[in-house]
Amino acid sequence: MTSVRVVIADDDETFLESLRGLIEAQSELDVVATARDGLEAIELTEALAPDALIIDPHMPRLDGLAAIARLRRDHPSICLIALTGDPAPVLHQAASEAGADGVYLKGEFVEKLLSRLAAVKAG
Repeated sequence: MTSVRVVIADDDETFLESLRGLIEAQSELDVVATARDGLEAIELTEALAPDALIIDPHMPRLDGLAAIARLRRDHPSICLIALTGDPAPVLHQAASEAGADGVYLKGEFVEKLLSRLAAVKAG
């Protein structure tokens, strides 16, 4: 069985490492890289061709929404998940319109996120 290869992008180092540990605790998931800004997320996705990218919309250098839009255009089959602490409906709508497959609040994401990533494996 092949693992779902995931890139995580968040500028909060503590959250990033916590999320990495949570994902890697799942036997079917493998974090192949982490990014600290939207541009690095694109570069790593281009280089590593992961199955999924989890990205915070509020990122330095290039925001997560712009990264999602570009990656959706260039890699239509990748699973793109926006993970944010911002509950503003307008941000969630913007992430969906940019091409995110899912938009989750950091405080409520664990079960939804793991379920969505597991669905990547199922196709």
